[in-house]
Parts: sequence; structure tokens; C-alpha cells
Amino acid sequence: MKIAKPLCVLALALATLPARAEVTVEKSAAGAAVKIDGVLFTEYVTLSGNKPILWPILGPTGKKMTRDYPMVKTAGETADHPHHRSLWFTFDRVNEVNFWAEPASLTGGDPAKDKPGIGVQRHRAFTSLESGKTGRIVSVTDWVDASGRKVLEDERILTFHAEPDARMIDFDIELKATEGDVAFGDSKEGVFGIRVPTSLDVEQKVDKAAEPGHIVSAEGLKDGDAWGKPAPWVDYHGKVGGEQLGIAILNHPSSFRFPTPWHVRTYGLFAANCFGLQAFDQNAKPGDFKLEKGKSLVFRYRVIFHRGDEKAAKIAEAFTSYSGTAK
Repeated sequence: MKIAKPLCVLALALATLPARAEVTVEKSAAGAAVKIDGVLFTEYVTLSGNKPILWPILGPTGKKMTRDYPMVKTAGETADHPHHRSLWFTFDRVNEVNFWAEPASLTGGDPAKDKPGIGVQRHRAFTSLESGKTGRIVSVTDWVDASGRKVLEDERILTFHAEPDARMIDFDIELKATEGDVAFGDSKEGVFGIRVPTSLDVEQKVDKAAEPGHIVSAEGLKDGDAWGKPAPWVDYHGKVGGEQLGIAILNHPSSFRFPTPWHVRTYGLFAANCFGLQAFDQNAKPGDFKLEKGKSLVFRYRVIFHRGDEKAAKIAEAFTSYSGTAK
């Protein structure tokens, strides 16, 4: 009888724990929809502009956690950089093909003339769509230049998690030099990017009376000082729809060139870029890299959409947990 009491206490404790959310992933008209307990979390759009993206992305309170433009025009949003499409992975110097820009985003030139230099990431197939306590999308994408010639391919594994105060996406991508050597140039324009909601950014150009958002890196650098500096993680937080919310991007230690430098801007671009070493610091060695035919590069990130700032969301502790995960 002495063991009955602790067993009852354990059973009661387990019963009071929140049930783990169910994540469903299913094909949609645009690509694949991800739902948390039947409510949309995000959608993998196989082609938006010239690349696959995730949009919209709804945070733990149901608020949109990325900018709508240019997919749709929403009042109170900035309308710059039309190639900043919610959440994406791409780069502007891949065998000198620009996969980052779009014709509409070119300035100071003739878009029709410059268009041949712009590449397209063509979704080839979903190889797996999984539902459960976590959801998963596995896809294959071909990187193609303007002439239709394939430059490389990638395999993306996106894993979706849900907690009471956060939504998470693990974004693992392997770039494969299937066609020949691939040269990545030194440029600030890349690679894993998010465009935060306008109300979250630091500059607040749309509403000068609004409370500005803030950028904080793992190294303690804030706002504009975090740009171009390497760090294991960065958090971008502020007000969205009147609520204090944030986005953290964590870089896994097994990712290429960890810890990545950050192309994170006070106007709302939030990107990890390990190629732009000299673009960020003219005294650094160039970040150029040649990927030989038959070889691959792996990048790994965890994105956390959370309540509060980086301290309230315990992002430092979240990185410790994530970095200890075998990959």
C-alpha cells in the first residue's frame, strides 16, 4: 500500500500536464498546409516569386509573424524589397546566378535587361508529408538559371513543433552539387531569411508613434550593432497586434560555418548568412566557397515564434537544448 500513494500522485501529475498538440501536414492548392490542432500554423508555398516560401506564419497567439507584402497588400505595412517573402532560403551569387533578387526588386537598372541573371528555385517534389506530435515536410528543389540550366539541387526537411507559448520550425537543408562545381560568392544577400512584421521592426517608418521592436544577439549586441556579427542565435521582438511577441533564429553547431553572421536589419530583414564575411567586415577573409561536384553543404536552423522578449522566452536555454540535439 505504500507504493500506491506515489503512483496516484504521478498519475494525477501526468493527467494535469497539457496534452501535446497534434500537428497535421497535408497537401494544399499552394503546396502543403501545416495545422496545429486543426488551426493553420503555416503553408509551404512551392512557388512565390522565384522560390518556395512559408506564408502565412501564425504565432502562439494567432497573430501573423511575418510581413504579408508582396503576397498581399496589408494596411500599415512597408512595401519595400519585394523579394523578402515571409520565410525563405536562397542566395544571390551561385555560379554568379542571382537567386536572391526578383525582376521587380532590381533598382537603378533595366529589369528586362537584368532578368537573365536571375535564377529560379523550382520545387520538384514532396518526398514526405508527416503528421503527428511533430509535423514534417521533406522536399526536393532544383536551382535553375534563366536559360533553364540546373545549377544544383537541395533537399529540405522542415519539422514543426508546438508548445503553449511558442511555435517552432526546424529548417534543415542540404545543398547538393549534382551538376558540377558550385561557386558561392561573398555577398550579404542571403541565405536563410525572414521578413518580420512591420510593427515588429526597430525603425517604425510606418507609425513613428509605435513602440519600436528590438534585436538582441546571443553575444549581447543590440539593434543595428548585431548586423554582420556572428552569433549562435538572434532574437527580434516587439509588438504585433498589441501583444509582445518575438522571433528567434537558432543556428545549430553542425551547420556550415557555425556560428553564422547575421544579415539582420533594423527595417525588418532577419537573415542568417555565412557567405558574406567580407561584405560584413572589409577586414575579414572573403567568404567565397567552392562546393565540388558530388559534395554537399548542410545548413540547420530552428525558428521559434514566441511570447515576450528573449528573456521571457528563455531563448538562451532553448539554444542550449537545441545545440545538444544530435543532427
